[in-house]
Amino acid sequence: RPPTTLEEARALAAEHYAFCPDNIDQSPPYDLDAYAEKAVLNQEAWSFWWD
Repeated sequence: RPPTTLEEARALAAEHYAFCPDNIDQSPPYDLDAYAEKAVLNQEAWSFWWD
């Protein structure tokens, strides 16, 4: 299930950051809160990459 609240999205964004920090660190202007709101909240799928 996709996160439907900002609190859930922030928790999942923190897991994403632990798993693949490039998603946040290399995608300006994201910080963890912006990533949670724009890329995680209400999304059913996410992508990851590593350099």
